[in-house]
Amino acid sequence: MRALLVLAAFSAMGSQASAIATAGPLTGAWGGEHVGLELDAEGGRVRYDCAAGTIDGPVLPGASGRFQANGAHRPNLGGPERQGREPPLLPAIYTGTVRGDIMTLSVRVPSRAMEIGPFTLRRGAEPILLRCL
Repeated sequence: MRALLVLAAFSAMGSQASAIATAGPLTGAWGGEHVGLELDAEGGRVRYDCAAGTIDGPVLPGASGRFQANGAHRPNLGGPERQGREPPLLPAIYTGTVRGDIMTLSVRVPSRAMEIGPFTLRRGAEPILLRCL
């Protein structure tokens, strides 16, 4: 009987943890090699070694931790910045998975048939970015 009570308690804790983990949008700073991500309840900003992007809505993981969000990707041109010349802003789809404080993130830019990532990020970690030349 005692074993059943312990099992029921652990089962309840597991379902509560899942509900808490998926209760709202992901927020905060996430960092990894070659990528940094800042999220708030309305979207986020992504920085790469030689590019940047935006996520144009909340990142809401499902029960499995998977998410998908629309946004934009802006490749850098490299070399000196030219005044008045902005790199193109391209529609992008951000996908990934969150498990605790670890996130995998990939970016798809359909208009360029480009896939970026996957990256591994940790909540609260500083991004490790290299300067684009």
